[in-house]
Order: sequence, then C-alpha cells, then structure tokens
Amino acid sequence: MSERHPHQPCRLSPPGVVCSLGDTHAAIAEALFEGRRGLNISDAYTPGRRLPLGSVIGELPDDRDWPIHQRSRNNRLLAAALARLGKALDTALASHSRSRIGVVIGTSTSGIGETEVALAQAGRDAPLPETFRYAHQELGDPARFVAERLGLAGPVYALSTACSSSARALASARRLLLSGECDAVIAGGADTPCRLTVNGFASLEAVSERPCLPFSANRDGINLGEAAALFVVTRESGGIQLEGVGESSDAYHISAPRPDGSGALAAMQAALHQAGRTPDQVDYLNLHGTGTPHNDSMEAKAIHALFASPPPCSSTKALTGHTLGAAGALEAAFCWLALHRGQLPLHVYDGHYDRELPALPLVDRADIGVPRLALSNSFAFGGNNAALLLGRME
Repeated sequence: MSERHPHQPCRLSPPGVVCSLGDTHAAIAEALFEGRRGLNISDAYTPGRRLPLGSVIGELPDDRDWPIHQRSRNNRLLAAALARLGKALDTALASHSRSRIGVVIGTSTSGIGETEVALAQAGRDAPLPETFRYAHQELGDPARFVAERLGLAGPVYALSTACSSSARALASARRLLLSGECDAVIAGGADTPCRLTVNGFASLEAVSERPCLPFSANRDGINLGEAAALFVVTRESGGIQLEGVGESSDAYHISAPRPDGSGALAAMQAALHQAGRTPDQVDYLNLHGTGTPHNDSMEAKAIHALFASPPPCSSTKALTGHTLGAAGALEAAFCWLALHRGQLPLHVYDGHYDRELPALPLVDRADIGVPRLALSNSFAFGGNNAALLLGRME
C-alpha cells in the first residue's frame, strides 16, 4: 500500500446502487435497517438444486439498441447504477474535462453468463450466434462500457481480485485523485451470477442451501447474489469521505483464508493508519461475514487482534447474498447509507453465535448509535484483502 498521501481523504458521492434489496436509497435503507433479506430460491444455475440467490428483480435498462459488444447483464446493471448517480455524475461531467475523469471497475465474472447462453444456443457443432462477442466476458469490459457510455478519455481499467475487486477499485480511485492523474473517478463494481461461478463455489462445498447464517454455530456456507454499485470520487471536502484504504496479500491459499486472520488484520490496520485514526474511533464495522466456517473464524480473530473492544458489527451478505466482485463497493454503499442516515444495518442470522469464536457485538437494533466512522472489510481468494474506512464530516 502506498503511503505517498497519508491523511488525505476523498469525497464519495451518494452511491448509485442496484441490488436485490432494491434500486433506491430509500428501499435499500429500509431493508438494511429492518433486516429484511432480499433472497429468492432458484435452480437457474444449478438445475435440480434450488439455492437462495440475491437476484435483482427490478427492471433494468433495455440494451437492444446498444452496440452488440456492450450487451450484457453486467452492463445493464452498471447502466442502472450510473443513472442513479444523478446530480453527482452530472456535476462531475460538467465540471471536469472528459480526459481528466477516470473509470475503475471491479468484477469477477463480467459477461461470462452471455458466453454460457451463446454456447447453449450453438450446441456442440453449430457456430456461435452472430450476437456473440468474446469481449462480453473480458474483465475489462465493464470499465470500457462505462467510459464509452459517458464519453470519457481518462484512465480506464478494471480490477479482478475476486471478492475484494471493487473495494480495491475505490482504493485505486483514491490513488488516481491524490496522484493528480484525475479530477474525478467513477469507481465501484458489478457482478452477475453465471453457472460457472455458482457451480464453482458449489464444487468447493461453500454454498448453503438455506439463507446464510454468518457467525452462527450452524453456519454452512454462502449465498450468492448480483449487484452494481458506483461512486463519483473527488478531492472535495465535506460529506462522506473515503478516509483510508488498506490492502494486503497474504497468499496463504488459492481459496482458503489464512486461519489466524493476520492478512485481514494487516488490511484493517493499514486503513486506520492511512487515515490517522485509531481503532477506538470506529463506530461500525461491516463484516466480510460470508457464513463459511473458515472465513468467519479468521475474521473474528483479526477483529479481536485489532480492537480492545470491537464496535457494533454486521454482515450484510445475509441480506443480499455475496455479490463477489461487486461486494466491496456495495458494502461501502451500505456504510455510506449508515453514516448518512445515522443507523446501523442489522445482523440477520439464527441468533446462535458460535461460542468457539471470539465474541462480536452483532447489531440487533438499527438505532444503537449514530455512526461517524465506518470500516468495511472485503477478503478474497488468494489472500487479496481490502479494508475501506469511511467518515462523515460535519
């Protein structure tokens, strides 16, 4: 992690968000602060095996008039999120040269779902449909789509570090701003389920057939979901700031986390250090909280290694499913809403905390405090860890 610009926050605009909880701040906040899950039961990706999925069920932009290479569900989610950036995006486009606005998007599947459809249509021997474009599944496609849609000519790139991808996209946006490369950055992430992803997690025996139970003694795996979440990030003061970012790579295992939580701990420590903050100043912690035995165990250990008295915590993946490459930005958006509205997202599970883990103060009431500083964790395959520290300025 670079230390070239310590203690220099960046402003996060009101986020543009589309997820299984809704597509407006009001709808999403209501679900977060009431603890209402946005899961449906489906075997769409696992025929014969019905799983809870955090699917977006609202209407998305029609892509039939778009250039063929832009037509994917991932990009439709991004278009919806862009539209919901509203005034912040309009102001950035009006205030800055298009060559000074960057785009950084995190994803893990991009448009692989479109490739799966094309292969199913073609069968074993027929040619792929004329509408198929390999570019749909390229990891850089979402960032390119946003830049093309807005006519931007600044730095444009994608990050794919599995489940920390869009958290790292926000960290990269901060670096682009503070290095002077950009005056504004559109940053966040998008991911949609596909058979490759869902069956891949199932092959690891990481998927639960019931709504997930983070930090429960009865937890048995994750639910998967989809989302897009975007911010306009600038060097402006006031509002809600990205005060610090922490990144680490412990490279312990291709999929399993380091059991002692040291990689996760390093990311949280780095975010606090960059912001010039101390652990006791954190008012809310958005847990990575996947609901798998190993992830929850190492995260609880890392939190107790950092905090003498942990702050109120919750895992919002119990509400949305794990949105993979979009999760870091989505949960940063949830922290933004918590700071903006002065409430905390509830922790939803069966109430049977795993007593073999260090105890965490899981949020059971949205009004237990008015947060001013929130830390959000994103931990990924390969030990790609990220932590984002958001603060509300008066």
